[in-house]
Parts: sequence; C-alpha cells; structure tokens
Amino acid sequence: MPSLQETIIEDERTAAHIGETSTVETPLLSSSSIETNSNGTVYYLAYGSNLSKATFRGMRGINPLSSQNVHVPSLDLTFDLPGMPYSEPCFANSRYRDINAPPTKSPYHKDRWQNGMIGVVYEVTIDDFRTIIKTEGGGVGYQDVIVDCFVLPEGVKSLDKGLRQDGTAIRAHTLLASRDNTSGWATRADPSYAQPSARYLGLIISGGEEHNLPADYMEYLKDIRPYRVTTFRQKVGKRVFGATWWTGLMFIFTMGRLLSGKDGRVPGWYAVIMKAYIQLLFFVYDNVLKKVFGDGERTIEDAVAAKQFRRVRVSEK
Repeated sequence: MPSLQETIIEDERTAAHIGETSTVETPLLSSSSIETNSNGTVYYLAYGSNLSKATFRGMRGINPLSSQNVHVPSLDLTFDLPGMPYSEPCFANSRYRDINAPPTKSPYHKDRWQNGMIGVVYEVTIDDFRTIIKTEGGGVGYQDVIVDCFVLPEGVKSLDKGLRQDGTAIRAHTLLASRDNTSGWATRADPSYAQPSARYLGLIISGGEEHNLPADYMEYLKDIRPYRVTTFRQKVGKRVFGATWWTGLMFIFTMGRLLSGKDGRVPGWYAVIMKAYIQLLFFVYDNVLKKVFGDGERTIEDAVAAKQFRRVRVSEK
C-alpha cells in the first residue's frame, strides 16, 4: 500500500495543477457562469461552519440534495480570514497548496494539518448556491473557485486509507480569499496569528462529527486552541467592540443582503464601503484599541509563546 505522502502526491498530479484545468475562477454568478452538473444542480465544497447543520440548514436556509465527504489535494484549510477582535478573531478560509514546500514547524496548532483539505461537497440548486454567496458576504472578500474533490469512502477513519487513486473527481465550487489582498479585504501581517473563537470552532467540529469525517482530521480540529479572553482589559475591549464596531459590521452585512442582486452579490459601490469599514476597523484596532485593551486575536499566554517562536526563527536565519 502506498504511503500517505505518495498517495497525496499522486492525487495532486491529477487534480492540483493550480491555474490549469482543475481550478477555475468564476467572478460572476449569472446562470451561464455557474458550472452545473448533469442534473442542472451545483456542487459546493464546504469546509468551515457550513459543515454544521445549524449553520448551513438553519441559519442559511439551505437544504442540500445530497452530500459527500471529500479530500481536496489542491487546497489547505486555514483560519486567516480576519474577523472581529475579542469576539470572532478569524474565520475559516482555503488556500492553494504549494506541493513543493517542505513540511513546516509551527507554534500554531491550526497549521499542523498538511495533508490537503477535508470537507463536504453538497449538491444544491442554483438558487441555493446564490443564497450561499449572499450570506457569505455578497461576494466581498471571497472568490468563487472550482476545484477537483475526491470522494472518501463512507465511514473511512484514516485519510491514508480513504484517498481516491482512480483519477476521477467531483468539480465543485468553493470560496477562497487570497492573502495577496487582491480582493481588497483586510489582511494581517501574520495570517496564522489569530485564533478562532470557541463558538466558531465548535460549529466546525460538530459539523465534522455530523458528517463522520476521518478521525485523524477530527483530532486535528479538536487540537486547535480557541481564542480566550483572560484579562479584565480584554473583557472591557470585548464589550466596547460589541457595542460599536461589531454592531456596525452587522448593520453593514445586513444592508448588503438587502442590496444584493439576483446573483447574490452586492453592488460594486457597496462592496467598496464594506471593504473600507473592515480596513478602518483593523487600523483602529492595531494602532489604538490593542494598546488599550490588549490582544483581541490570540489568547495572551499563546501570544507570548508565538512571539518567542518567531524570535528563535529569526535568530536561526
């Protein structure tokens, strides 16, 4: 039996030619630009809180026609989409894998899975797919891309025993926010620094359990450390952000849903407003509020350890 690394590399040669046929960006969401399957429905890859029934079916109101657990060799799961300091520091995101990069040693538990993305491909109607875009920021921040997803056998416990090797794949839409700031969304100097909230991480874990994702992947998710408020200053900062910036952000996103067109996207002029608000939020946080209330993206003792690790890496260079 081939090793895990050999199997992953073989799948990557088949499915992860970034910028070639396996990955397609779809900037518009007219009916003609949405890639559908033979049934006229859409395959959508979920990897974050949309794994959870409470989020996908409950909050977003999506009723998938079918679902399949998959491995996506061309992508990695990240938590580098900036959120709201002190409450929801970051959200799940995807990024293209560099198959030539050597394994990395990181103090961040959320970076320790390096075997490709594990997720769920939902089959949804075109209208439901537009609703997904609408409720995921109206096309602001995320890009809609198409990737090859390899189905995992039902009930598989280990990724090493579940990889497809026959070269067939499901082509599915998914959402990706690039780190190069081409979307105009806020980016952080250290994209791995922020920790997801316990609430948000809990949705991903519960969703993974609901879909019976591989046990080794679930162990990785459960090992991720959530952000915790540990000081009085942080508690005050959380209340201040909740009453000001968080309230404003919820208003902006609510208005975005009301203004979104039939394709689920907000008008261009409103996208500029949304991006400007997020960038202003983090400018004020970095230059004023973090100094007053303390770290709003990482639990303080974990932040100290991360800084010490970075100093060691710099000294080694």
